[in-house]
Amino acid sequence: MAVAGAHHLRQRDFVHLADIKPRPNAYIAWERRRHRQAHWLVECLAEFMGVFFYVYAGVGSTATFLLSSVAQMNGLGSLFQIGTAYALGILFALIVCAPTSGGHFNPAVTIAFTLLKRCTWKKALRYIVAQILGAYIACLLIYVQWKDLIGEVTLLLEEAGKLDAVMFTSNGPAGVFALYVPHGTNLGRVFLNEFVCDFVIGLVIWACLDPTNFSASPVAAPWIVSFVYAVMVWGYSPVGVATNAARDVGSRLMAMTIWGTAASGGSYAAIAALTNIPATLLAVVFYEFVLADSSRVITPAHADFLAGHLAHEEHSQGVVRGGSVSPIDEKSQEQTIEHV
Repeated sequence: MAVAGAHHLRQRDFVHLADIKPRPNAYIAWERRRHRQAHWLVECLAEFMGVFFYVYAGVGSTATFLLSSVAQMNGLGSLFQIGTAYALGILFALIVCAPTSGGHFNPAVTIAFTLLKRCTWKKALRYIVAQILGAYIACLLIYVQWKDLIGEVTLLLEEAGKLDAVMFTSNGPAGVFALYVPHGTNLGRVFLNEFVCDFVIGLVIWACLDPTNFSASPVAAPWIVSFVYAVMVWGYSPVGVATNAARDVGSRLMAMTIWGTAASGGSYAAIAALTNIPATLLAVVFYEFVLADSSRVITPAHADFLAGHLAHEEHSQGVVRGGSVSPIDEKSQEQTIEHV
């Protein structure tokens, strides 16, 4: 376990932003409070924004494709576009928000970190609430932005006598936000589809987190994770795939806010919301016990990445390498870096 002031990474000199960029006293006071009292709020806001990026990009692209198709404005979207949008949304989330929160953006990942003692249950609960809320707000904003066209499509379907049949399906207005499968679909096969896709995603995520993986540097990892999600959307979304409980629960709650309990999704809702959790946990166990090897060496890129996190933790707590600790927080040397 890596502990500030007690790790085995090669010591080196770091230049912190505070060393070269003057900051107003008010900002310095806020940072001091953020590092001590408000760190949990900042981390939750980062998780909120990360899921917001992911959902806002993916669901917005879905709205373009689905609504334009129903309105017979063909050529405005495709399944490839939707998968790419989700990938870019995840990429933006990891680049913008992961340095602050650790970049979970998925309740299954948060639960896995918690079971591995890299996150407390209290923090996990806060993260999961923030993640679901991020998806909810993203979908609500998309609904407001697309409300005029949603209204037009709803009217077209009603005039054609198709509204009741398609409203709460993947081809209806509610299907822009919440996930549905056609009536009569074999839910066992849908579960298998979801489980396998989520298992593969979990393996790729854990491979990118492995500091001994020379093929997945910290710079490449966000791209790799983004495109494994895109591959699952491109290949398996027609069968029914959610990949993320926060995305599913948040968007479904938003659909129910607008259209009531009829938008709940029935029995499929449980598969979409919960399957990725055991699938991800199984992927973590498989990777840790089969693919990982503690005898491997940490790559230079990961060593720098980990050392940078440790240096940030020590600096924010007032720890001085080779010296004394700021009297503001004498226990700072005992703090564990949860992102490492």
